[in-house]
Amino acid sequence: MITPSGNFKFYVATEPVDFRKGMDGLASIVINEFDLDPFSGAVVIFRSKRADRLKLIVWDGTGLVMTYKRIESKGFVWPRLRNGMMSMSKAQFEALFEGLDWRRVVGARPFKPTAA
Repeated sequence: MITPSGNFKFYVATEPVDFRKGMDGLASIVINEFDLDPFSGAVVIFRSKRADRLKLIVWDGTGLVMTYKRIESKGFVWPRLRNGMMSMSKAQFEALFEGLDWRRVVGARPFKPTAA
């Protein structure tokens, strides 16, 4: 998998979008519906009406990049449908992109030793 290097924020549009839209159409959704800047370097992930496809857009500093993936198994695990956008960690994004259940990915809990 090609993963973006750097310190990106990841956002998921929780409702399906029209997958005939290209990168400019998706960028306009980010601006008009979610009040985010698609040129800020954040990765924005969109789902299709079917659960087996995703598109993502990201500004890499030189241009807008769009990636399209269709998974051949049962489909991606998506958040519940609701209006808006949700954020996720890079590890959760990588799990989503691989078709795994991203909800099971949790950060390490801070550990404080009891004796020194």
